[in-house]
Amino acid sequence: MNISLGHLKQVDLRDIWLTEDRGFTPWLAKEENLKILSETIGIELELEAQEKDVGPFRADILCKSTVDDTWVLVENQIEKTDHRHLGQLLTYAAGLDAVSIVWIAAKFSEEHRKAIDWLNEITDAKFRFFGLEVELWRINDSLPAPKFNIISKPNDWGKRVKLAAQELEDSVNTPTRELRVKYWTKMDELFSKSGTRLRVRQKWPNNWQDFPLGRTNSLMRVSISVREGYVVAGVHLTKQMSGLYEELLHRKASIEHTLGFPLEWRDDPYPILNAKLTADISLEDDWDRQMLWVKNVLERMADVFSEHIRNYNPLNA
Repeated sequence: MNISLGHLKQVDLRDIWLTEDRGFTPWLAKEENLKILSETIGIELELEAQEKDVGPFRADILCKSTVDDTWVLVENQIEKTDHRHLGQLLTYAAGLDAVSIVWIAAKFSEEHRKAIDWLNEITDAKFRFFGLEVELWRINDSLPAPKFNIISKPNDWGKRVKLAAQELEDSVNTPTRELRVKYWTKMDELFSKSGTRLRVRQKWPNNWQDFPLGRTNSLMRVSISVREGYVVAGVHLTKQMSGLYEELLHRKASIEHTLGFPLEWRDDPYPILNAKLTADISLEDDWDRQMLWVKNVLERMADVFSEHIRNYNPLNA
């Protein structure tokens, strides 16, 4: 059986797009092409604007994530990455409360790839940095086809994509979203009245809330599941803090004795120490009990782990 195969040939980006602002950016901003980018990074994108002012710079493409309504900024280069564009990305991140930044270039230098990896290590879950290389290929004399290759992405992106997919599925269920907003609003009211320093910063329809823990590479997170019936409160560390996780794990019995409750210890894909409460989130009469449990767990975790986290130096690990 004779099988004929075509010849795959790479096409120079400048053969198709002479400039970024008048060529590549308008092409990428089209709905069908943003869809290719969405599928690559795992974020459903909705175009807001092209060449949009963000601080002293202009973002090439400004989008919104349809899952959590956060900003997604896309910065394009059809050449090798440079320091100027890296500086713009940092300016964008500094000016927004929560953002995903997608840096697209023909080629990433090793130093810029490491810079994106580092930004994903030191920032919390509100900031997500992606580095993508764009290529064009054709088979024989076919039309050129684009291909995005992820060079760098958030450390736990596989799990985040699954969570986003679940959120998108749940978004059809408006009562679930409304219940979450009501739950976080009630938690904020209870925390405010109780005198705790804990504050709920987002009354949103997502199923988690983050709380600071003294350093940007650590946080406390509360998650709820209406479907599975639980509340989880835990400490999340970046991979940069894996050495601290190992130190804490050696003192597991002592730490859990001091806390007064057991923890689930996980180091995949990043260090997590969780406490879990079985609870029916739909029972509003039970919310005070659930939220007082959250308050107690978070306060105990802050007391036990904050000093360890502040004093830990990953360079000495």
